[in-house]
Amino acid sequence: MVAHLETFAGNLDDVRAFCAVVDLGSMTQAGAFLRETKGSVSRRVARLEAVLKVTLLARTPRAVSPTAEGLAFHARALESLALLDEALQTARGARTQPRGHLRVTASIDFGVEVLPDLVASFRARHPQITLELLITDSRLDLAANRVDLALRLGGGDHPDSGYTAPILADLTIGLYAAPAYLAQRPAPVDIAELAAHDVVLARERLGATQILVSDVAGREAGITLRPAVRATDFATVLRLTLAGAGIGHIPSLVAARSLVRGDLVRVLPDWASRGGTLRAVTLAGRELPARVRLFREHVRTELARQAATCPMSGLDRPAPVPASVATGTESSGRV
Repeated sequence: MVAHLETFAGNLDDVRAFCAVVDLGSMTQAGAFLRETKGSVSRRVARLEAVLKVTLLARTPRAVSPTAEGLAFHARALESLALLDEALQTARGARTQPRGHLRVTASIDFGVEVLPDLVASFRARHPQITLELLITDSRLDLAANRVDLALRLGGGDHPDSGYTAPILADLTIGLYAAPAYLAQRPAPVDIAELAAHDVVLARERLGATQILVSDVAGREAGITLRPAVRATDFATVLRLTLAGAGIGHIPSLVAARSLVRGDLVRVLPDWASRGGTLRAVTLAGRELPARVRLFREHVRTELARQAATCPMSGLDRPAPVPASVATGTESSGRV
C-alpha cells in the first residue's frame, strides 16, 4: 500500500521544470517553454534538490548540465509524469488525439533506407506527434537513453523479461543487381551460376562465404561464394550494388525503394535467404503510451501495404498481430 512506501513530498511542477531544463539544455529555454522566468525555473530546481537532498544539475556561469543522479532521476521522472498525464486523461474521460514526443532507435540499414518514408507518412497522419531518431547499430539501453521504441532486425532471439518485442515482419534477403551490371554480365538463370558472378556481401570474414537460400518450392541450397566486395552493413551493400559493383545480397526491406524506382532488378527471384525478423522492442511493465502504439502499428500497416502493392518485389511479409498484443499482454524474452 502507498501508506507503507516512501512517497514524493515535492511539487510536481518543480519536477516538470527540472525535466524541461534537461530536455532543452538551459534555464532560459525551459522558462520560455513553461512561460516562467529563468529565476522561477532556477528556484524550482533548487527546491526540488532540497527535497531530494541531491544535486541534480551542475551549474556554471554559461551552462547547466545534469549530474549522474540528475540523469537517473530525469529518466524515471519522465516516465512517472507520463503515467500521471495518462491517468488524468483517463479520469477526465479525455478523447483528445495522442500527442507528444517519440524517441525511436533503429539500425543504420533500417534507419537510412526504410525509416524515413515511414516517419514521413506517420507525421502526415499525426502532425501533433514529434519524433527523434537515434540511428545506430549499437543496441541502446531503452531506459537509460529514454527510448520509446526500438526497431530491431535480427534472428529469432527474444528480449529478456524487461522488454516486450512483438514481431512486425518476417524478413527475407534477396539477390539484386543494377541494370548497368546486368548489361555487362547477363543475370544468372540458375542458383549455381551465382558463384561465377561478382557478389557484394555484408560480411566481415575474409575468404569464401557460404549463404543458405531456399526457393518458392521449398528447396534449399548452400552456395559458396568469394565476394568481390564486402561491407559491414547492408546500407553500404545497397550503394555498392546500385553503383554496379556486383550482385548484392540485400534484405528486401532495404532494397524495396530502389527496386520500385527501377534502380535495381531482382536476380533469381525464386530464391532468397531467411533474414530473421523485424521486432518492435519496448520496455515491459506498463501499458504503452498511445503515440508509441500508433507508430508501432503504422510501421506494421505500411509494411503490409508495401507487400500487397508490390507482390513481385520480394518485399518481406508482415507478421500477424498476436492476440497478446491486441489484449496488451505481449510476451517477452531476451534481446
